[in-house]
Amino acid sequence: MAETSKMVKMKKPKVIVLRTAGTNCDKETAFAFKMAGGEADLVHINELARDEKFLKDYQILAIPGGFTYGDDIASGKILANEIKYKLNKDLKNFINSGKLIIGICNGFQVLVKAGILPGVNTGMIEATLSFNDSGSFIDKWVYLGSRLKAQGSRGLCVWTKDIEDTVYLPIAHGEGKFIPRDKKALAQLRKNGQIVFKYADNPNGSIDDIAGICDTTGRILGMMPHPERHVLGTQHPRWTREGLKEHGDGFRIFKNGIDYVKEKLL
Repeated sequence: MAETSKMVKMKKPKVIVLRTAGTNCDKETAFAFKMAGGEADLVHINELARDEKFLKDYQILAIPGGFTYGDDIASGKILANEIKYKLNKDLKNFINSGKLIIGICNGFQVLVKAGILPGVNTGMIEATLSFNDSGSFIDKWVYLGSRLKAQGSRGLCVWTKDIEDTVYLPIAHGEGKFIPRDKKALAQLRKNGQIVFKYADNPNGSIDDIAGICDTTGRILGMMPHPERHVLGTQHPRWTREGLKEHGDGFRIFKNGIDYVKEKLL
């Protein structure tokens, strides 16, 4: 067979969806990345710690939602410590090689409490996610406001390229209130354009209505709302009344991650 007639199989971006005891959104997150054109593996953190799987074999690390270790001590804190002390060197190499990370809900809590976000290299934990002002678990759909486009912050984050001005996503958390360490930390987030998503109607009391932030490179995103729960048009709670869209509002986030890897890392 002539060389020109051979079909060349395009290499797909590889996503590692990290899971552990209490993770419950791993399959939905893997589905979203597969839908966007990637390959996704569900990997337990112990597989990485025992060198049965390796971070270096992937271009995207996703830490999905759930209640890891029952949210004992504080939401995401135990997994954050495991990542810091079991995967520290491998994770630093992963980040320094220009790869992508996304943390959703519990995954956002993990990234913040591990000091990976905001990622301003002060040597201190610059923010946390704490109990909702309501004192109760919140499970509802929310709009993420459109003020960010004018501020240019979505331009920094590779995950939110060309995203709609207003997106509609579900939240499900008891500890989603974003609190920066102090006024200086908040000012730094604003100055750097790291505030990626804001609530249009703040459901949990987050400072400055913050629903999601990225690091200073724009390659690491953490957000409390669940984009993996709105990648299909039929997942919108009112699609039968308002019309069926080709994709849900969260799909673009996963597609942006996959497209970035294809353009920059493969």
